[in-house]
Amino acid sequence: MANVYVFEHPLIQHKTALIRDKDTGVKDFRQLVREISLLMGYEVMHDLPLQDVEIETPLAKTTVKMLSDSSLALVPILRAGLGMVDGFLDLVPTARVGFVGIYRDPDSHEPVEYYCKLPDDLEKRQVIVLDPMLATGGSAAATVDFIKKRGGKRIAFVCLIAAPEGIEVLSEAHPDVPIYVAAKDSHLNEHAYIVPGLGDAGDRLYSLK
Repeated sequence: MANVYVFEHPLIQHKTALIRDKDTGVKDFRQLVREISLLMGYEVMHDLPLQDVEIETPLAKTTVKMLSDSSLALVPILRAGLGMVDGFLDLVPTARVGFVGIYRDPDSHEPVEYYCKLPDDLEKRQVIVLDPMLATGGSAAATVDFIKKRGGKRIAFVCLIAAPEGIEVLSEAHPDVPIYVAAKDSHLNEHAYIVPGLGDAGDRLYSLK
């Protein structure tokens, strides 16, 4: 698909391999997710809008390019998406952060919303949706729906591991939204988990199991 970007950078591939390992502990897992997010963010944010700003160097006044105050909004899908936020904030500390809470019904595998709090000026910002796993695609597509209904126009989706099924669902629902992934995996199993995947990202981030 033309709107899907799989990162081939050696550092991203190496760190993604480490988070897949079942023996990687919670401290290292969290740090690796942050590092991968930062590395991906550098490329994902290549087209953030700039504005001319006049500053004074030690030698002279000059006009330089700086990010607009309303450049970026980050929207992690709770809970696992929180693990990716700091990597992006390391690059753009002034970004606004909104939150969407969705869980997947264990029987139907359909998304169920329980929380949504977004910046009130989404129409002015590049919105980046963050979720480590793109499995069925239902939560991702629903989150983009919420953002569009609240004025968001320029939206990208960033995840660490994606299944072909999730990519297809999100691409068909929102063909205008580019999808950035660190790794595209084989398939979903009967429980809608990504194979080979890395298990439950939320549980591993917050050491619930």
